[in-house]
Amino acid sequence: MTSNIIIVIIVTSLATYLSRFLGVISAEKIKETSKMFRWFNCLAYSTLAALIARIVIFPSGSLSEIDYLIRFVVVILSVIVFYITKKNLVYPTIFSAIILSLFSNYL
Repeated sequence: MTSNIIIVIIVTSLATYLSRFLGVISAEKIKETSKMFRWFNCLAYSTLAALIARIVIFPSGSLSEIDYLIRFVVVILSVIVFYITKKNLVYPTIFSAIILSLFSNYL
């Protein structure tokens, strides 16, 4: 069992770092203003938005025990903090964890 876990970690690490290496090599030839770059940028943001929406709407684990209203309020407040902090991701992430734990324990 232990050897299987080590093999899985090695294979997934190779896949991750190989794709990153190929991205670094191919990124030299792509202009940031090109349509292809903007398309990949939109694709990445849409994937992230879909994952966040899935976590908020169809959560699993402990998050599924928290009411929908609390989850949506935390997301809205975190977006507001994101814009107040000039699009910094650290503050809304920490803020959302603290507010979610406070709301889930006291509401």
